[in-house]
This record gives sequence, structure tokens and C-alpha cells, in this order.
Amino acid sequence: MTNTTLNGSAAATAPHTAVLDDAHVGDIRGALGTIKLDDTAPRTGLSAKLKTLLAIVGPGLIVMVGDNDAGAFSTYGQAGQNYGTSLLWTLLLLVPVLYVNQEMVLRLGAVTGVGHARLILERFGKFWGAFSVIDLFLLNALTIVTEFIGITLAAGYLGLPKAGAVILAAMIIIASAFTGSFRRFERVAI
Repeated sequence: MTNTTLNGSAAATAPHTAVLDDAHVGDIRGALGTIKLDDTAPRTGLSAKLKTLLAIVGPGLIVMVGDNDAGAFSTYGQAGQNYGTSLLWTLLLLVPVLYVNQEMVLRLGAVTGVGHARLILERFGKFWGAFSVIDLFLLNALTIVTEFIGITLAAGYLGLPKAGAVILAAMIIIASAFTGSFRRFERVAI
């Protein structure tokens, strides 16, 4: 039996899927549609391609705007004030790197149905899994602090009570976290 026959028969019996391990948990449920686990048909028409894109675009949009928070805007403003447009060339270096990283993580999540930290834990072990989760927790905590600083600055600029704005924003964040449905939160965010 030749390699061609072996590969041909193996390819005929193996299901065509992008899932490479047991971490995949089922259908891809996006804010604007669902892709079934057994849906492996090629997307031939423009309508089918757009429906597939809409099913997965929600997490992509949320990831894409992840670097546009209050801390980032204040940094952008300060850099613009200090350097003008002389540093715009750095965007030619930063945008492709940011795009590739976020697109990679989005694809991993869409294909496996699990988060980046779980994939690190399963692939590299407990130390690196814990490191990634602790790192993520610290960075998210610091980002939330900058978000609330931005809320107080915006409230002060608009002449609104700062404490009330912070409390209202905190209640909205807590309510959205306790809905129990990322899909519902994703629809609201979009």
C-alpha cells in the first residue's frame, strides 16, 4: 500500500474539522448568529459568507476595541500634545502586530470555544496557566481603575456628580457581568 493510498483513505474516514483537540465544546454562538458544530460546508455565496462573518464578528469587535480605553485615550492625547504627528510612523509597526495578535486569539477562541488562559494551561502546564491568569487579572484590574478615572473625568467635564457617575457605571458593569450570558452582553456592546 502506498502513502497516497494511506493518506487518501485516512482523509476519507477523518472528519473535516478545524478542531485539533478535545477543548472544543460545541457550536460557535456569536451575538449575531450561530455556526453549528457539524456545519463544515464551504461558504460559496456572498450571503453565506456574510452570515458566517456576522456570527463571529461580535467577539472580534469587542477584542478590536479592547485597546481603546480611558488610559489609552489619555496616553494618546498626551503623546499628541508632546510630539505632534512626528510619531505617527510607529503605527506602521504597531497596527500589524496588534491586528495579528488579536486575530490569532479570536481564531483560537472561535475554533476551540475556550479562553486563551485555558489553552495555555492545557498546552504549557499549571505554572504558565496560573501566570497568564494572574497577569490577566492584574491587567484587567488596572484597566478598570483607569476606566473609572475616565468616568470621573468625563463626569466632571459634563458637570455631573462624580460619585454618582462612578456608582452608576459600577452597577451597569456588575449587572452585565451577572446576566450569565456573554452573548447578551455582546449584543448590547455591539
